Amino acid sequence: MPVPPWLEPLLNTAFFSVCPTHRDSARSECNMYCLDCNGGDSFCFYCRSSNHKDHQVIQIRRSSYHDVVRVSEIEKILEISGVQTYVINSARVLFLNERPQPRSSSGKGVSHICEICGRSLLDPLRFCSLGCKLVGIKRNGNASFTLEAKNEEVMEIRRGEGPSRRVISSLASSSSTGEEGELGEDSPQCIYPPNPCHPHLHHLLMQGGERAFLIGHLLVPN
Repeated sequence: MPVPPWLEPLLNTAFFSVCPTHRDSARSECNMYCLDCNGGDSFCFYCRSSNHKDHQVIQIRRSSYHDVVRVSEIEKILEISGVQTYVINSARVLFLNERPQPRSSSGKGVSHICEICGRSLLDPLRFCSLGCKLVGIKRNGNASFTLEAKNEEVMEIRRGEGPSRRVISSLASSSSTGEEGELGEDSPQCIYPPNPCHPHLHHLLMQGGERAFLIGHLLVPN
């Protein structure tokens, strides 16, 4: 599914009103949204603790009276490629919806603009917000919010389970069973030694007139 069912309700939700249940509390502004309770209203910090404890919840923030979400939160559940991001208060964020274009912006001298609303962009991207990307998907169908396999691979690499780790494990397994893999039989190389080969051992191995075998860390002339 190119568009998750909770996205449009999220983009249409009003945030930062005062929670009617906890209006006298310090953190009573409704800046939370639950992805599991599809179509629900925004709620405050205290409502999250009592009603959405085990749910998937994201926090909405504000920049110049416009709603934003941190990239670190939304990229785990949504493909955000093509959407312009900004660094605000040391955090990278993106806007939920289209913002009014400043009147002073005439479009002249602007290299990159949003495909939907025409707003100027900092980078060579397609959309200024999640809302504009949603319109682009409905209009052209050449974008998606679905996380691709490449994103899962990136997460594996971050956890130390990526392709490089699997290749090393495979080679280590092959060497333990006597398989040489891609290495030629005359290659004077140590495959994953506990410590780097000693320079003197490497020099003797490279001498063409003397055959030698490397057994562990001992060089035994033949």
